[in-house]
Amino acid sequence: MRKSLSKVLALAMAAAMMLSACGSSAPAETPSTPATPSAPSTPSTSTPAAPSTPAAPAKEEITDLVLGKLASAELVTFNVLYTQSASDAEGLCPVWSQALDTNRNGQLIPGLASEWGTEDGGLTWTVKVRDGLKWSDVNGEAVADLTAQDWATGLEWVLNHHKNSSNNTSMPMEMIKGAKEYYEMTSAMSEEEARALNAAPGSKFMEMVGIEIPDATTIIYHCVTEKPYFDTLLPYYGMSPLSQGLVDALGVDGVQGMDNKTMWYCGPYIMTDYINGNSKVYEQNPHYWNTEAKRFNSVTHRMIESWDVGYTLFQNGEIDYVSLTEAQVKTISGDPNHEFAKYMAPDWPRAYSYQIHFNYDKRNEDGSEDVNYQKAVANENFRLAWYYGLDLTEYWRRTNNLNPMVCENLCFMGRNLAWIDGVDYTTVLAEKLGLVKNGETPVRYQADKAAEHIAKAKEELSAIGVTFPVEVDYYIQGSNQTALDTATVLKNIFSRCLGDDFAVLNICTYVSSSTKEVRDPQLHSIAINGWGADYNDPQNFLGQITYGDANAYYSNYWNCINKVEGETEWNKELLATFTEFTNMVHEADKITDNMEDRYNAYIEAEAYALNHALVVPCNYNEGYCLTRYDVFGDMATIDCIDWVTNVDGFTGEEIAASRKALLGY
Repeated sequence: MRKSLSKVLALAMAAAMMLSACGSSAPAETPSTPATPSAPSTPSTSTPAAPSTPAAPAKEEITDLVLGKLASAELVTFNVLYTQSASDAEGLCPVWSQALDTNRNGQLIPGLASEWGTEDGGLTWTVKVRDGLKWSDVNGEAVADLTAQDWATGLEWVLNHHKNSSNNTSMPMEMIKGAKEYYEMTSAMSEEEARALNAAPGSKFMEMVGIEIPDATTIIYHCVTEKPYFDTLLPYYGMSPLSQGLVDALGVDGVQGMDNKTMWYCGPYIMTDYINGNSKVYEQNPHYWNTEAKRFNSVTHRMIESWDVGYTLFQNGEIDYVSLTEAQVKTISGDPNHEFAKYMAPDWPRAYSYQIHFNYDKRNEDGSEDVNYQKAVANENFRLAWYYGLDLTEYWRRTNNLNPMVCENLCFMGRNLAWIDGVDYTTVLAEKLGLVKNGETPVRYQADKAAEHIAKAKEELSAIGVTFPVEVDYYIQGSNQTALDTATVLKNIFSRCLGDDFAVLNICTYVSSSTKEVRDPQLHSIAINGWGADYNDPQNFLGQITYGDANAYYSNYWNCINKVEGETEWNKELLATFTEFTNMVHEADKITDNMEDRYNAYIEAEAYALNHALVVPCNYNEGYCLTRYDVFGDMATIDCIDWVTNVDGFTGEEIAASRKALLGY
């Protein structure tokens, strides 16, 4: 099969596909994580890339791996087609494989499919599924064949509004012929009618949507226009297979609410035990296709309150990796005789670009509108005061106390995803904004400019009845001391940079689920969230904050601009700005024949959004860890196969050498 030479996701894609490639919600206890620099382009391939040099030969390999996972990142759903959360993906990727995977270099490699390609510039894509694939149950018994038809069933589920709401619909609707029309059709149906639909041959779905299943091992996708990057979407979990046999056995409600005991498995592991808020235990799936893959006898995700707790558990040998906090980095780096002095290692810079998202439809605890805040955040000068006025250096130190400026983020779009004349999209955008990093000071912070916007905002907002200081509610998990320490740093930044007479950051807490306790009731004034690439194109980022799009993740769930009801005198300008930005994004998305023109159009749109502070870029994470697996091993993805491990732990020098072999620095 002739292969496409489309540009695929480099390091950002690798990490994004591992860590959900979507929204990393819930405020991080340290500023959470992004992509790292890499070569500008990697051709897609249907054969695995040569492995990178491991950190060092393992003295003794780990057979039963234990990883600490923050309790705030507990699973919300077991249905990988439904989730848009990094934490859900992290828990489900070991048990639910996709057609293609990515290695640590970001190169596409075979997964449940062995070949893929396009012969018409990306208008039509053919994927060859492996023969002999099986679905397993929780007992490791084969329960059904896994065939090409299961990808049609999975796509129908995603596009059926009454089965999957609007989760994960934006990407297929942007790319696959007839997908948008099918989604809209099911939205207009009654729940009973829509739930009765399926992807059987001759069904309405197969008639309308651009997917063909000519035989048990062939999938043909028809795109709305040439999509040379479409193959980079195939590792995304929203494109996963689903067995109609499972749907028939459980019913729609059963699939929506399935757990580890009722779901079917097609990944390298089976989740044999699950205790909510405590642990997940994974054991080898005997019917996993890759019999040559090196797997652990078991993998345990142990839920912990914070990385402070995790540090003690690592120290005691109870978990095999811990992300280091600011205080721990200070302690270890300042003491050459510390027990971990030679083991403190650079951590993998996960592929998320983090921003401060304003909630434009904030609510009080009784469900009423927080009008004072809504009026304030609708004011452009109020937002621009934040954009120019927040010196986040001390916040970045929470991740990297030794070199905080590596965490400075100036863009919404993630790094290492698109290039113009060999220059990264984000570099071109930053230059357009007049922001060039110097590695020593935060380049967006301009105190004089912020003071001007503060004065204007006070004048304009006082005239419409806003009282100062404006109360800003920022939520963290109540039991997480590290998150509290980070939030306190942020609160102090607000006080010092914006002034207590302008805006006061209130540190609020939730018990266990930021989604259920904070996001859904819209109690937050702001949220610091990250987005990782689902596929290799700026649309995947900017399309999440477009106005009026039912599939825009942030617009519906965190900035809530789509929930603002009615135009008022005080939000009229805000809605007009969002409308203009959205039109710019839509126009950029129409350009498919020249990728440089396409990227430049997106840069114009993103510059417009940032110049109006619709969102405020916040941080990347490039921190430190202690680890017993090589975090820069080229296959160290979250499905936990082919990992290089050492029961004694890796030294900082070994991990740095592994990073250099993989990333070149």
